[in-house]
Amino acid sequence: MTAKLTFYTNPMSRGRIARWMLEETGAPYETEYLSFGGAMKSADYKAVNPMGKVPAIRHGDKVVTECAAICAYLADAFPEAGLAPPTDKRGSYYRWMFFAAGPLEMAVVNNALGFQIPEDKLRMAGCGRMSDVMETLEAAVSASPYIAGDRFSAADVYVGSHIGWGIGFGTIEKRPAFLDYWGRVSEREAYKRANALDDAQMPKQAG
Repeated sequence: MTAKLTFYTNPMSRGRIARWMLEETGAPYETEYLSFGGAMKSADYKAVNPMGKVPAIRHGDKVVTECAAICAYLADAFPEAGLAPPTDKRGSYYRWMFFAAGPLEMAVVNNALGFQIPEDKLRMAGCGRMSDVMETLEAAVSASPYIAGDRFSAADVYVGSHIGWGIGFGTIEKRPAFLDYWGRVSEREAYKRANALDDAQMPKQAG
């Protein structure tokens, strides 16, 4: 029997990344929508994620939180979807997925909040300068059709989501390389399905 897969989310959250990944796997799953500050901070949900944040998934008796971890887990849990390279060819796959989870997200959030890391403290920050992060990301998405090579993978779900959100909210520059890459990955049917599902819930889950 296939293990039950439950997805905890709110459409106004990073849960959209996990939703896209779930749709890419093609696996059946149930969705539980949680309100901010209410159900998300309840004792029941904190038993799933003590941080009281979404997204999270429960797959059988396994719980996974954090978007990059969810993407990597689902790629391995449903290998038939072909969303991860062979284990001996995962260098770029892991590298860029966790570059987005670390330096990219840190740099973008700091910049959006108006926080500039002092020059004499740059070595303490994993992201370094925002300009360095953007140049590195631009080179990465320009090197091949997809972030880990010639085939789409879970790393594209994660990296692509960061770029798409950044372009949409003005936190990442609209460089031609970013626009080209985002245009390519956002044409996937799984992305369109995921986006439609979350958009349909926006009026209901805005609280």
